[in-house]
Order: sequence, then C-alpha cells, then structure tokens
Amino acid sequence: MNCANICAKNTIFIKISSQIYIYLPLNHIYFNKFIIIFCAKLRKKLKTINKNNQLQMSNTYKIAVVNGDGIGAEIVPAGVSVLDAVAKKHGFNIEKESFPFGAGYYKNHGKFMSDDAIETLKKFDAIYFGAVGLPEIDDTLPARDYTFKVRGELKQYVNYRPVKLFSGLKSPLRTKTEKDIDFVVVRENNEGEFVQSGKTYYADDAHGFATDTSVFTRFGIERIAHYSFQLARKRRSKVTNVTKSNTLINSLAYWDKVIAEVAEQYPDVEFSKMYIDNASASFVLKPEVFDVILTTNLFGDILSDLGGAIMGSLGLGGSGNINPEKDFPSMFEPIHGSAPDIAGKNIANPIGQIWSAAIMLDHLGETKAANDIVAGIEATTAEGNLTVDLGGNASTSDIANRVVKHIEANKLVIELI
Repeated sequence: MNCANICAKNTIFIKISSQIYIYLPLNHIYFNKFIIIFCAKLRKKLKTINKNNQLQMSNTYKIAVVNGDGIGAEIVPAGVSVLDAVAKKHGFNIEKESFPFGAGYYKNHGKFMSDDAIETLKKFDAIYFGAVGLPEIDDTLPARDYTFKVRGELKQYVNYRPVKLFSGLKSPLRTKTEKDIDFVVVRENNEGEFVQSGKTYYADDAHGFATDTSVFTRFGIERIAHYSFQLARKRRSKVTNVTKSNTLINSLAYWDKVIAEVAEQYPDVEFSKMYIDNASASFVLKPEVFDVILTTNLFGDILSDLGGAIMGSLGLGGSGNINPEKDFPSMFEPIHGSAPDIAGKNIANPIGQIWSAAIMLDHLGETKAANDIVAGIEATTAEGNLTVDLGGNASTSDIANRVVKHIEANKLVIELI
C-alpha cells in the first residue's frame, strides 16, 4: 500500500493498487480516531485484493439471460460482456443462465416459452432480455404471450425508461443539448390500455364492431404514482402527469384524481398535468421542462419511443420492467424491437442493451457499477464511436469493446465514510 500524498480539501489520497484508490478526509483534530476507524473499515470493506487488482467477489446475482429474436443474439452478448467487466472490477459475481424463449422458440414449440418458464424465472434476481418477434410470426403474439405475460406474472408494474442525450451525439432537435434532454418516462406497466380485454363482434358484417376495455384501479394508480414521486425526489423534484382526461372522461379522469391525491403527500415535489398532445409537442419543442413523466401504459409506450428518437436513435434507449419491492425479478431490455432485417450483420446499436444492464445493476443495489457503465457509454460516444444508425461505422462488438475498455481504464474509488 502506497500513501501517495495529501490532496486539496484536507483529503489523503491512498493508492491500494494500479486499479484501486481510496480518498480519506483528514481532520487533524480527530486524526488518531480516524485512523482506527479507517483500519477497521478497510478490513471490512476491501477484504483482500487479488493479483489482478480486483476486489474479491462478495455479492452474487443470478441473472436469466434471454436473447430473444433478431438482433437479440448480438446485442445481448455485447451487454453481457460489459456486465462481466464491471462485475469483475467492482467485486461482485454474476451467475448467468440462458433461455431460448421468443418467436424462434414459438416456431419450434408452438409457444413463446416453456410451461414452467415463469416459475423458473422467479428463482433469479433479474432477467436480461433482448427483443422478441419475427416477420413470419403474427405480431400480436409476442406481447401477449411473452412480454405482457412476464410483466404481469412477475408484477413488474413500473416501466422505467430514461431519456438522455449522450456526450458526442447531436439530437435531431438541433438547438437542444445534453442539459436539455435528461428525463425519465415512468409508464404504468400492468394495467391501463394494454390489459387486452375486448372482443370483435360480427367481423365480416356491415355492422361489425370491436371493443378494447382499459382498466385503471386505485391500487395500480397509487403504486405507480408513489414510485414516480419518490423517483423525482432523487432527481430534480418534478413530476408531470401526462393524460387525456378531457376526452377520456371516466378512466383518465379517475387516473388524474388518484394521482392528484398522491401528489398531496409530496409537497416538496413540483407537480403538474399535461395532455398527451401537448406533451408530444413539448418533447420536440422544449424537452427541458420534463424531469419525471408519469403516464399510462399506452401513452408511455409511445412517448418513450419518441424519447429515443430525440436522443438520436431508438437503439440508444434502455429500460427496466421493475418490481420495486423485489418480491419478483425485474426484466431489463432495450426499448426497440428485434430488427430482423439487420440481424446477423454485427451492425446493431448495443447501447440500449448496455444501458439496460446499468439500470439492472442500479436496481440490484450496485449503483457505482451502474454509473461506471453509463460513464463508459458516455466516453465511447464522446470519442465518436458510433454505429450506422447514428451515422458511424462501428460494429456492435466494437461499441461493446470500447465501453469495456473505458470501464477497465477508470480507477476504482472506494469511499470508507
């Protein structure tokens, strides 16, 4: 252990190894006491450093890996390579098990996943998922038989979709910068317009008609509202309820009523309501007005794709289908589809998949590792390493390798207070 020097702001800078550094605040009045505390916490927190300058493994997370279809077979392994690198650096272990679920599985078995899939997935800490769907398979089936089933059975009632302009990228909104595009779309994920309760009557008759019924419960609205306000407290303390209650005068008027009641419990958070048409325009004209957007299943699905577009590409968007209580595993996936037209070419943008890995680690409590991944993405895009959707020529694997290199290059700082 080499004590390097005393830094500015009364801080001791200690080099543990070539990869690991410690910053210690120095207060000369309590220096002796601090040294005793330092030694105790050093033994507890560091344990031992192995010969590769990595912390010994402590926490172990079981991750179900589902490539899915199309480009999933390329972007998910790219994301896994980043996960492995950051886990090694930060001293935790990831145990992975792969599952072949998706439209390809449906072609062979007549179903999108095995009969025991949900019970099997419950044994994991998280699910790392690519995308589902193939052109030759009815496109109404993937959502019903895979995505909605997993989200519903595992009570993943939060769909968390951040929108952020990464360094080095230019938004299609030519006057907007990184400080303008930085917000989160929180989409209710188990109820609303996507419960698929409805029926088609007399389809071929001149007087045929069809219905789809939306379902909004007090329980469902309250829990997604509480999540949004608590998230806002960790950000810039602002929640915007995106709704359309002026026309959907029963369902969304009730949605608004319950959210307004929850808002009263968070007087420290700025709260406002905005209709979906105005919100869509504001994404383009003034995205800087948003912090946390709270909205319904349908509106959130649409707005988060628009968010990906103003970032520069849908390939950039990551997301989490989250069970905040951690009673069940959450599922993390990019916001885009399976893109079978470019599958197998090693040109798909893996950043949304990699960002989803960061969101997963943050959910699991490995926040520093999650931040390390985001910093690696930022450094990669800032250097101009871009895939074809962003006007570059980097491959899927090129991007993943660059992110890994940046993660490995950044020094690990351990705070002991």
